[in-house]
Amino acid sequence: MNVIRKSILLLTLMCVASVLAVVLHPTQKIADQKPAINLEAMIPQRFGDWHEVPQSLAILANPQQIELLNKIYNQTLSRTYSNSQGYRIMFLIAYGGDQSDGTQVHRPEVCYPAQGFQLLKKSATTIVLPFGPLLVTRVDTELGQRREPITYWITIGDQVVQSGIQKKLIEMRYGFTGKIPDGLLTRVSSIDQDTVHAYDIQEKFINQMLGAVTPEQRQRLAGSLGKS
Repeated sequence: MNVIRKSILLLTLMCVASVLAVVLHPTQKIADQKPAINLEAMIPQRFGDWHEVPQSLAILANPQQIELLNKIYNQTLSRTYSNSQGYRIMFLIAYGGDQSDGTQVHRPEVCYPAQGFQLLKKSATTIVLPFGPLLVTRVDTELGQRREPITYWITIGDQVVQSGIQKKLIEMRYGFTGKIPDGLLTRVSSIDQDTVHAYDIQEKFINQMLGAVTPEQRQRLAGSLGKS
């Protein structure tokens, strides 16, 4: 499917979703049917080869970006982790209980350039984990001398999505039942000129992080992975 056809399909889905939003008036939040989420308690400060770095020694994320996320989401958690070799990972997870049009998850390839970063490359891929395959997006960004490769994924309701079309289809599926899905953005990044090296370590970090939570928590974080 070429770019023009994809754009037309996405526009059509957005129009249909807008009509459904008016006709169906989904009002029931699935977040209200789940146990309350607590990101601070859910994500361990230590797991595998990783431990949280004290705030005074953490890598500073873009403060404007953090401020924006705090306005959009119900909860955000931002930490810096280090392994036994001293490699640092910046970890951010943001939760929104209402994925309606006014409170959509914001993708790094949109947020980062808005804060002055140059988007060098973007690719969709699958990470094969012991729990199952995880659909992720990798974004390579740069700001001056700071090269920051990013791995992230978005969970809408009970499913991980990679494209805007997938996201709209899931939202429409919930809309037909009168429900509003919740959403999670999980982002892992590091300052590293070697993107292959960065993505390899990020994958190890994600594997150990998801392995350190309960199956129920894993399902909240990564959809169907929690069912295995």
